[in-house]
Amino acid sequence: MPGTEYATSGWNLNVMPVLDQSVLCHINADISGMKVPWLYVGMVFSAFCWHIEDHWSYSINYLHWGEPKTWYGVPSLAAEQLEEVMKRLTPELFDSQPDLLHQLVTLMNPNTLMSHGVPVVRTNQCAGEFVITFPRAYHSGFNQGYNFAEAVNFCTADWLPAGRQCIEHYRRLRRYCVFSHEELICKMAAFPEKLDLNLAVAVHKEMFIMVQEERRLRKAVLEKGITEAEREAFELLPDDERQCMKCKTTCFLSALACYDCPDGLVCLFHINDLCKCSSSRQYLRYRYTLDELPAMLHKLKIRAESFDTWANKVRVALDVEDGRKRSFEELRALESEARERRFPNSELLQRLRNCLNEAEACVSQVLGLVSGQDARIETPQPTVTELRVLLEQMGSLPCAMHQIGDVKDVLEQVEAYQIEAREALASLPPSVGLLQSLLEKGQQLGIEVPEAYELQQQVEQAQWLDEVKQALAPSAQRGSLVIMQELLVTGAKIASSPSVDKARAELQELLTIAERWEEKAHFCLEARQKHPPAILEAIIREAENIPVYLPNIQALKDALAKAQAWIADVDEIQNGDHYPCLDDLEGLVAIGRDLPVGLEELRQLEVQVLTAHSWREKASKTFLKKNSCYTLLEVLCPCADAGSDTSKRSRWIEKELGFYRSDTELLGLSAQDLRDPGSVIVAFKDGEQKEKEGILQLRRMNSSKPSPLASSRTASSATSICVCGQVPAGVGALQCDLCQDWFHGQCVSVPRLLSSSRPSSTSSPLLAWWEWDTKFLCPLCMRSRRPRLETILSLLVALQRLPVRLPEGEALQCLTERAIVWQGRARQALASEDVTALLGQLAELRHQLQEEPTNCRLEESPTYPATPDSDPHREGSGKDMPKAPGLLSNVDSMTSHEKVAPVQGSGKTCLEVLSSLLPQLTGPVLNLPEATRAPLEELMLEGDLLEVTLDENHSIWQLLQAGQPPDVERIRTLLELEKPEHKGNRTRGRALEKRRRRQQQKIDLGRKSKDLVQEELQSKKARNSGIKPKEGQEEFEDETDSENIFLTSTDHRPILKGNQNTFHQNNSGSVVSFPSLTPLLHHSCPQQEEL
Repeated sequence: MPGTEYATSGWNLNVMPVLDQSVLCHINADISGMKVPWLYVGMVFSAFCWHIEDHWSYSINYLHWGEPKTWYGVPSLAAEQLEEVMKRLTPELFDSQPDLLHQLVTLMNPNTLMSHGVPVVRTNQCAGEFVITFPRAYHSGFNQGYNFAEAVNFCTADWLPAGRQCIEHYRRLRRYCVFSHEELICKMAAFPEKLDLNLAVAVHKEMFIMVQEERRLRKAVLEKGITEAEREAFELLPDDERQCMKCKTTCFLSALACYDCPDGLVCLFHINDLCKCSSSRQYLRYRYTLDELPAMLHKLKIRAESFDTWANKVRVALDVEDGRKRSFEELRALESEARERRFPNSELLQRLRNCLNEAEACVSQVLGLVSGQDARIETPQPTVTELRVLLEQMGSLPCAMHQIGDVKDVLEQVEAYQIEAREALASLPPSVGLLQSLLEKGQQLGIEVPEAYELQQQVEQAQWLDEVKQALAPSAQRGSLVIMQELLVTGAKIASSPSVDKARAELQELLTIAERWEEKAHFCLEARQKHPPAILEAIIREAENIPVYLPNIQALKDALAKAQAWIADVDEIQNGDHYPCLDDLEGLVAIGRDLPVGLEELRQLEVQVLTAHSWREKASKTFLKKNSCYTLLEVLCPCADAGSDTSKRSRWIEKELGFYRSDTELLGLSAQDLRDPGSVIVAFKDGEQKEKEGILQLRRMNSSKPSPLASSRTASSATSICVCGQVPAGVGALQCDLCQDWFHGQCVSVPRLLSSSRPSSTSSPLLAWWEWDTKFLCPLCMRSRRPRLETILSLLVALQRLPVRLPEGEALQCLTERAIVWQGRARQALASEDVTALLGQLAELRHQLQEEPTNCRLEESPTYPATPDSDPHREGSGKDMPKAPGLLSNVDSMTSHEKVAPVQGSGKTCLEVLSSLLPQLTGPVLNLPEATRAPLEELMLEGDLLEVTLDENHSIWQLLQAGQPPDVERIRTLLELEKPEHKGNRTRGRALEKRRRRQQQKIDLGRKSKDLVQEELQSKKARNSGIKPKEGQEEFEDETDSENIFLTSTDHRPILKGNQNTFHQNNSGSVVSFPSLTPLLHHSCPQQEEL
């Protein structure tokens, strides 16, 4: 335990009084204040009066904490002088109380005592310090502040005479004793073997004086005529029952009592003060007889004189005074006797212990010499000199040791071995086997012999030369640089000789050459500028002559072998029957870049791979939407899992979250299948059929789901789920025209009515609702930008020039073939007689609408700036407008403002005008038979599955729209979804208009300044040359500038860009269309985006 050390420490004031050297340990009772410490709490100026300790004992005081304690002390020699001075200065106090100084109530100025010749000393005790007072040393003092102290008494052997004098002093003063001094002496004398030697001597002296005094006192009792005696165990009586009636001394050895007065007794010093009774009635009460006391004294004497007897024996044994050496066991017995009898530590005892320690050390060394070989190897071996010193030391010890014969035998063996070793070293040439055997023999001796060191050097030199010879032998396996360096380090440690020096020089030269070639190989392996294979072959060929294993040379050799194998693989791929796959080329490029060899073929492969990646990136930009979750290969391949709405939607969500990255797993194509064009084509054809079957199944399943627009919805387990994960409901929900599933209009991209219904010089009027862009395909069905077929053909032309095969290229070829086949089927259907007649009806209706007065046309919104061909709409009555059946339900009843209200006059927007026209839309405008509708719907389904934009798809969609009533709910939903964006576009349009005007003003200013400069230059030239400027030149320049200004203006509206592209394509004649479809093909697909 942590507190055990302090609890058992001799400086603990609870332990100090009962130590073996303390006399108080022989008192059984716990005397409070003497054996049991007292605690003192002091405050400022609290004092303790002049006093001495009980029984004139020692005292020790420890200040635990607090302010210092001031002490004043008087030596014991001046105790009586202090008492006389106090009695002389205060006689009245001592007359009434003779033992006044024993009551701790007397204070006197130390200066007063010193003035009367009393020596007084002073000290300050601080916290953590001890103060010890000696027997009969008066002391007093005071506290300088709040503190906490602990004090107790103790008595040593030198206190015994002072304790006896204190009892005599108490007898004169008639003061009570704390304990019986005679009882204490007798109790210690009863067990002398337990006493400390010094204490035994002191007790023997006190016991002798006490026995002499007791004989004298008992003789006086006999002379008085008292003959009766009785043994009494006084130690069993209470102190108050054995106190002298006269002097209050506690009796122990003897006392005088009376039969007639049993209540009192007296000590033998006051036998005349007992009572008035006759001496015959008095009797002696004793503890020991006069014969028993000398016996106790004799035991004490033996204990006190035992040290002298033991000391004489030890002195004779160590000095060998009688000429006989004692055995080790006899000396050990003397040391054990001193320990058992607790003899004090002395110089003689220390000599005995040193002799025993030396003898034990010699015995241990001898045992180490004669023990086994393993034990000798583990311990340091003594030298020959140390062996001789050991022999001399064992002979000089005062102890007879039989191991000295073993030491002499070992010394003789060593001397014989030295002679044999010198002869072997002197013979030339030395035999390695003989030297090795002698070395092993010397190790068995267990003694460090100088000749053995020379033998060790000779053996190490021979072994090292043999290792070097074996390492450099042509038939041996080549050692590494590390082995050569270790040999060189080992050779530096062995002793020098001509053969060793020569071998070291050769080894160092070989190591230097090898390190130089290693550095060259390392440079070739790590250099940025890679070296061609020819240079590396030359380096390896020259390094083969070095008989050392070089790791870098070996690495260079392996790299060259890999490079040659790589070149062979490249040749095999390049010379094959088919173009190599991009993955194979990328793998070869990756391997070639890691090789530390300069490869000319690598640059060619890198160019081919870079070209293929460039084509793939261009194709990705053409097909993939911004931040698309699909890969190019997935977009080009048919969606084979189109029939599973859950798996299709979960795959789309996983792609959005980045958890799904498989390209063609659903087509059943592995990485090896993608390398085979035939496998890709077969899988693509199978995927087309699966996609068509799956979408039909999905349409049937989604059609059975309740419509979110219905007012009363029936409970159904199958409900539509938007891409956001919620169920679409209420206004704002749109149904995909392909998969027939429902989505939130805010969560998907929807068509723009304003871009499709805005009239132009070549477009149909606003009321041709079947031409409005209301077709909606969800993001799960429309996975790409769906570029036009002409753009795809340009990609295929670029693909044919690539010397690399890509899975995406083959998929694109399959997709293009599929699109062309569908386009042929669609053109054949559109060229049939029934469809041609229907198209003619639509053309006639469009012609009638184009003949409308201009006041019925819709004015453009400020969000969409007008092109040079569109003029602001004018107001008109519309009374000359021909009526087309099925277009409007009540045209004649509409006022001019109800038909088309001009924006400038009424402030209405295009959205408001379109919203006001919704109740007036009726249909269908064509009578489309079921025999004609069904093939067109099947063609429309297959065309919507294509990730390609074709004009025939749009023509078929317009025919199907015209053959059914207008979807007013969808048009209203699209208008509601377009309102927030339209407001933002109007704000951005105004800002763009202001910016355009500012730019126009700057351009006008610059043009005017330029015109002035040009006029000035022309006038100067005319004056100098006499030639006038041509007419119209200035006007031509102005027109050119205005055209440049128009061309540099920025238009961010994608619909205008789409119209310009369409117009350009129609003019260029790249799109082949039927003459009857010319009015219908000028519209661009709403999903088409500019490349």
